[in-house]
Amino acid sequence: MAGPTEALAKLLRDDDPETVRLVKEQLVSIGEDNPTALLELVEADDVLVSSHARDVMNEVGSRCADYDFSMVCHLGGDSFDIEQAAWGLARAIEPDVCTVDFEDEVNAWGRELLSRLPRAASNADRVALLSKFVFSELDFRGNSERYYAEGNSLMTRVVERRQGIPISLTLLAIMVGSRAAMKIEGINLPGHFIAKHGEVFFDPFHGGRILDRQGIRSILNRQGLELKPSHLLPATPRQFLMRILANLLYVYDLDGETAKHERVKSWMDAIACGFTAR
Repeated sequence: MAGPTEALAKLLRDDDPETVRLVKEQLVSIGEDNPTALLELVEADDVLVSSHARDVMNEVGSRCADYDFSMVCHLGGDSFDIEQAAWGLARAIEPDVCTVDFEDEVNAWGRELLSRLPRAASNADRVALLSKFVFSELDFRGNSERYYAEGNSLMTRVVERRQGIPISLTLLAIMVGSRAAMKIEGINLPGHFIAKHGEVFFDPFHGGRILDRQGIRSILNRQGLELKPSHLLPATPRQFLMRILANLLYVYDLDGETAKHERVKSWMDAIACGFTAR
């Protein structure tokens, strides 16, 4: 280690907790501008120093991820990439998780789906192939038992656990489909979220079952609503993200997670203000 880095390592070994806290605060600032120095401390042979440095690195990562996602909320308007926004949200909530590994997995699924699509003669056939692959072979399913759980709205955990809620499973279908040149859109129904490919509507939360107009009417009738043409319009990226965040907001409200609730609320306010400004 170079002199300044060794000096910081010595302070991280100090017996005074307040000294260690102040040094870690300083390292957060240093790490944002000079990650090399922080990496040296993370790789130190001293277990205590390495542990403290990893705490700092996680905090730096958290701040960077929070900033990046906040910029999407403030500046995205309605033109951002909903998939990248979803990965960004996952990093902001869990900065220690590497989203690249999960994206690679989705890429592989898309390639596999692409290899199967030549046998499909219609949009309905393509939806059936996608649904069989994603919801049967890969075993993605709706998490009915723990519907109101944080992980159902974070794509990293959805991919890892192969469970989600209507909107996250629809987004998964969009991700896999896009890699196979299959355009899938989200449909933001009141109280439910479904998908559409061409003229074919389907329900990712219920195994990708194909829905006709009567099936969609039934979903809305359970809420005392009549089907309107506006209900079947594709969700914009802004509507998509706002609904994901609204789900998280509800979860954090139920769980009494005040800090997370306020954070999500600030993102939603930023999206609303950014869209209004345009």
